[in-house]
Amino acid sequence: MVLVDNGPAREWTERLNEMARCFDARLVSGHGNVGYGRGHNLVLLASRAEFHLVLNPDVIIDEFAIDEALRFMMEYPQVVILAPVVRGAKGQLQFLCRRYPSVFDFALRGFAPERVQHKFEARLAHYEMRELPLDKPTLGVPLLSGSFMFCRRAPIADVGGFSESFFVYFEDYDLSLRASMKGVLAFVPQVKVTHYGGNAARKGWRHIALFVHGALVFFRRHGWRWW
Repeated sequence: MVLVDNGPAREWTERLNEMARCFDARLVSGHGNVGYGRGHNLVLLASRAEFHLVLNPDVIIDEFAIDEALRFMMEYPQVVILAPVVRGAKGQLQFLCRRYPSVFDFALRGFAPERVQHKFEARLAHYEMRELPLDKPTLGVPLLSGSFMFCRRAPIADVGGFSESFFVYFEDYDLSLRASMKGVLAFVPQVKVTHYGGNAARKGWRHIALFVHGALVFFRRHGWRWW
């Protein structure tokens, strides 16, 4: 096990060292905040583990989520990344599976007021693939959002892991498209998590700027779709 310290606060160093010793883990620190994907790459690209879990700190995993993920990956070796079923703090469904977005979809979902989103509910439902069944897995999902991505490590490492062109936001979409060249993305509702975060627009101007920058990098690399 490897524990990556992506923060600048020195006062946490000793506490993290204690945590690493407790879990018999290796602590990687001193590099500062190099970004979400690049922080994962420090472990993902150097590891020999069979699987790598991308997990936001505001996600709580179900007691049996990892067991279910491992069971599914063993049964479907063609799957390179799986996404779980996600619920928010109040039990509402969140949707990690996505179709290829347009600029309008991003603006609508991230910044439009609720009354405007309601007028385009069918469009948002299509983009977020809300029609996927909750009683069986779905193979061949185009894109996965990265609050929880259970990865088969070797094929992800083969495509270079996360692109370091992204600091945060859209590195998960970019990885999804490149990982699809190595295998299949899947939605597995038997894997269950709770997500307490999300919505960059509500986190202040810095997060909005990072979101817009990530979107620009993504569309320039993979192709613009305005509507």
